[in-house]
Amino acid sequence: MPKSVYLMALGIFAMVTSELLVSGLMPQMSEDLGATIPQIGYLVTAFALAMALGGPIATVAVLRLRTNHALLVLFVLFFAGNALAAAATSYWPMVVARIVTGAASGAFFGVALSAVAQVTQPHLRGRATGVALQGLMVGTLLGLPLSTLIGEQFGWRAAFVAVGALTVVVAVATMIALPRLDRPEDAGQLRSELTVFRRPRLWFIMATSTLIIGATFAAFSYFAPILTEVTGFSRDIVPLLLLGYGAATVVGNIVVGRLALSHTITVIVTGLVLNTLFLVTFALFADIPALALLAMVGIGLVGITLNPAMITRVQRAGNARALVNTLHSSFITMGVVVGSAIGGLGIDTFGLRAPLWVGATLAVLALAAMVPAVIGASTARRQDIDVFTETPADTRVEAAHAAGA
Repeated sequence: MPKSVYLMALGIFAMVTSELLVSGLMPQMSEDLGATIPQIGYLVTAFALAMALGGPIATVAVLRLRTNHALLVLFVLFFAGNALAAAATSYWPMVVARIVTGAASGAFFGVALSAVAQVTQPHLRGRATGVALQGLMVGTLLGLPLSTLIGEQFGWRAAFVAVGALTVVVAVATMIALPRLDRPEDAGQLRSELTVFRRPRLWFIMATSTLIIGATFAAFSYFAPILTEVTGFSRDIVPLLLLGYGAATVVGNIVVGRLALSHTITVIVTGLVLNTLFLVTFALFADIPALALLAMVGIGLVGITLNPAMITRVQRAGNARALVNTLHSSFITMGVVVGSAIGGLGIDTFGLRAPLWVGATLAVLALAAMVPAVIGASTARRQDIDVFTETPADTRVEAAHAAGA
């Protein structure tokens, strides 16, 4: 595995940590910036929306650059956003900072995954994507508690300074370790890049990713109140329980990363079936601590950990270039936003178990959306066609490749 793949993971870790750290520093930021807690909460939303909507725009802006230079520009933009956040003395400069860092993060995901595809052999790409995405899992696991600890000890601005310092280190290491990457053929031509989006199947596959991620985040967003008010755990122990959930995502991501290339459809369908079962179990038995914990850890193993397989599927349906990867990350981010929003709608009427049922419903919808892919993969197997061929040799293989994606 090229060392630069691990550097992409570190870059993603820095950006995920920046995204999450506001959640752990709300009281301090509210007091210092003269804003209400809900206003500080909107900073999380601003980051997510900037990532989803601004990420593709930032990617288009760097399309004409070599991958090395595009990464450097995004590192600089992300650093500038964190520097602005650390220096902000009022609310609106902080909003601007979150928009800048969100857009840079969204574009970085796409360009980084494109770089991973360029520096690895085809048979290693699924595993390499999983390694790069460990930055997302570890960021979720450690980024929030570490940044919160720094903020509590040295002030909330120090947390942004720490993320900025990490960004500089990773950027310098990446420029040293990443081999010189030529622009993919025609990558600088926006018209060529946009041609792939004429395929309805690509949009359908990306929308399926929104459902897959939405299913998990509809539940995950409300784990803390469910564990305290329904399951009965004390607030002091909930962070440790969520740490266990994060550890499960790291393990699940390793497994999916190794299987993503060779068993893409099987991994996604199996993960969705298991996630549905875990979500339903959690909803039915949330008041029984042992079963609730088992279900929560299970969701960690098979929920957002499907990312490497989802990315592999999208790259087969489109390509492995930056714009496709970035737009796909936008669909994934919208899954976070939509899932958490819908999950919260039913709480007032149906109680805290409602987000779990919403998650299970979204998982079932995602399974229904996978039916054409399962049928296509089954047809290809009966015809003894390799649906995982990177460069189909004839139209029969290409047709099966499309169906099996």
